[in-house]
Amino acid sequence: MKQLFLLFIAAYCIVCLPACQNKKKSLPRIAIAGLAIESSTFSPALTDEAAFHTMYGKNVFAFYPFLSADSPLLKRADWIPAVVGYALPGGAVTTAAYESLVGKMVDSLKRNGPYDGLYFDIHGAMSVVGLDDPEGDMLKRIRKVVGYNTIISTSMDLHGNVTESLAENTDLITCHRMAPHEDGMQTKQRAVESLLQRIESGKGKPAYKAWIPIPVLLPGEKTSTRIEPGKSIYAAVAPASKQPGITDADIWIGYAWADEPRNHAVVMVCGDDKEKVIQTAEQLAHRFWDARMAFAFVAPTLSWKQSLDSALASKKHPFFISDMGDNPTAGGAGDVSWTLSQLLSYPAFKDSNGPSVIYASLPAPELIQQAIKVGVGKEVDGYAGAKVDARFAPPAHIKGIVESIVKGDKDAVVEVSVKVGSIHVILTEKRKPYHNEIDFTRLGLHPRKTDIVVVKIGYLQPELYVMQAAWVMALTPGGVDQDIEHLPYKRIQRPMFPLDKTMKEPDLTARLIPVSGSAPSK
Repeated sequence: MKQLFLLFIAAYCIVCLPACQNKKKSLPRIAIAGLAIESSTFSPALTDEAAFHTMYGKNVFAFYPFLSADSPLLKRADWIPAVVGYALPGGAVTTAAYESLVGKMVDSLKRNGPYDGLYFDIHGAMSVVGLDDPEGDMLKRIRKVVGYNTIISTSMDLHGNVTESLAENTDLITCHRMAPHEDGMQTKQRAVESLLQRIESGKGKPAYKAWIPIPVLLPGEKTSTRIEPGKSIYAAVAPASKQPGITDADIWIGYAWADEPRNHAVVMVCGDDKEKVIQTAEQLAHRFWDARMAFAFVAPTLSWKQSLDSALASKKHPFFISDMGDNPTAGGAGDVSWTLSQLLSYPAFKDSNGPSVIYASLPAPELIQQAIKVGVGKEVDGYAGAKVDARFAPPAHIKGIVESIVKGDKDAVVEVSVKVGSIHVILTEKRKPYHNEIDFTRLGLHPRKTDIVVVKIGYLQPELYVMQAAWVMALTPGGVDQDIEHLPYKRIQRPMFPLDKTMKEPDLTARLIPVSGSAPSK
């Protein structure tokens, strides 16, 4: 009898032990989904589905270096990408585009579930025609598919907006800690690593989420982490997030160019130590509020005429001018022609031997086709810009010599440099931001050797910031006008600093957000 029992045990081990071992070794199933854009409601532009350059399935991995084929993170989970789309900032997203993209996302999640976790990759400042809080709405729809046993980790831009709905339906959340966003990919990786850690450790969802809305609405150009007070405020975020009992701590500036109730600053802290979560959130919120009067533009900020006069008088080159009002990376239409028209009319640049200038850039699809037809070295004569946003100036008249033609850019599609007097005007088939030196050199232009470089941008991105010998930001018109105190807000919550400078100190007591799927807290 004993021998039979031993034989039974041996047979059981041979048959069942490998299965048990495989079960122990099974990897968590983690979905990836998200749509990201920054949308100005003060711009007449609309964003369609094609603008998101949507990635599906395994194509998503190429977007995240930390999930490359040889990445340790890739080996820690069974990753199931659904839909990830990133659009250049612009106008509000059309209802049709939003519904189509979210529908595809939800369908993919339905087909491939269930999931232990989901990485939700968003910007947080998407506006959709007729819909408030699209990211919150998107996450609600995702929850209906994946349920509440799935742990969701969200990464965001610090210029995004965190509503109570978004805060409740995510379990982990983090955002950039640098502006300009040099830590963009690190933020995404942090969200993924945090998700894996909570799943692998068995800790699951953090027990507490503290959320504090702060009635401050400022543009990114006044809240850069390169200078004070933003520098010190954000330097305190990482240490706060690494305290025992804290999973993450974050401050969102919010997005200034959308007229929606959710647009304002927010502090949010997650963790398992209730008192520490509350205390940390309130400390960060008070620190931000107390510094509100000290926020200022990151560079000298002048009228357009003052900016150009300063550039012409300066002996420092290249002298950069930020054409801020129509910055396409903040949500501007990117085709406001006002600044270029002013530049072209300036006497100093009429002669080809005048001060050298690069202007980047303005969409001109018809002029692009003319340039392709006539070729490099030939003259073109036509109009650029003001197809989408003609509120401030009509299309700019361009008559000059084609210097170069480059095809294949993801955003611009086709780029052309046209020499008009001493100005090198960069024209594009579709709008494009110019952030890196190669954006210019591939067109045969050399910004380091140019007297004046005018770029549709706010604060300079890292490569341009290092390159500039002098820099001013020009107060120019457009859908992301930096003079926000005079924008026609109608729906944001009031009082709001700086629109209401004498407002009373707000209640910055932390609000505990319910764990996703639980009954709302009383």
